[in-house]
Amino acid sequence: MAYQTLQQEYLQIPVVTRAYTTACVLTTAAVQLEIITPFQLYFNPDLILKNYQVWRLITNFLFFGPVGFNFLFNMIFLYRYCRMLEEGSFRGRTADFVFMFLFGGLLMTIFGIFVSLVFLGQAFTIMLVYIWSRRNPNVRMNFFGLLNFQAPFLPWVLMGFSLLLGNSIIVDLLGIAVGHVYYFLEDVFPNQPGGGRWLRTPKMLFDTPEEDANYNPLPEDRPGGFRLGG
Repeated sequence: MAYQTLQQEYLQIPVVTRAYTTACVLTTAAVQLEIITPFQLYFNPDLILKNYQVWRLITNFLFFGPVGFNFLFNMIFLYRYCRMLEEGSFRGRTADFVFMFLFGGLLMTIFGIFVSLVFLGQAFTIMLVYIWSRRNPNVRMNFFGLLNFQAPFLPWVLMGFSLLLGNSIIVDLLGIAVGHVYYFLEDVFPNQPGGGRWLRTPKMLFDTPEEDANYNPLPEDRPGGFRLGG
């Protein structure tokens, strides 16, 4: 009975969020079990171009380090904001959501070459957080009961938290930069005088489901916001 309930809950997760988070968890589990090593996953342009190890273009987005606080922290934020985007501003627009993944991943890969990052999953998570926060500017946030702020400040709060933990903020800045590029091209520039849409999803490549009339938004998408960290 418990298995069926868990399976039902799992299948209710939107398809893109379910696929990405599952891939991240399985990749980490495979590393923990020593089936594969991080050296087979990290981003290396030379190995990609010269040895044709093209899987590295994807696997570097799937590994968040060994199981521990950083891994759990990243998985919580990845799952939460990926799902809120897919069930919020991208609801009924699966093709657009997948295209955002592809555009963000490509741009992040190009930038990653110049900043010498070998794993880009955390930056991708910050990108998702940034896009959600800009599209939900009036949501009130509470960070571990210490800070109250509006949603657009969330990526910067997370960057400050990384700094306090002694981590490099280059990853956060990359995620914010790529998130802002997407947000500007998709939400800002088309509404400017003389502006237009530069990002157009090739919808013929995807099957976009119709919106569910019985959709019930997550608590985070309802007025009043939510707390982070408890």
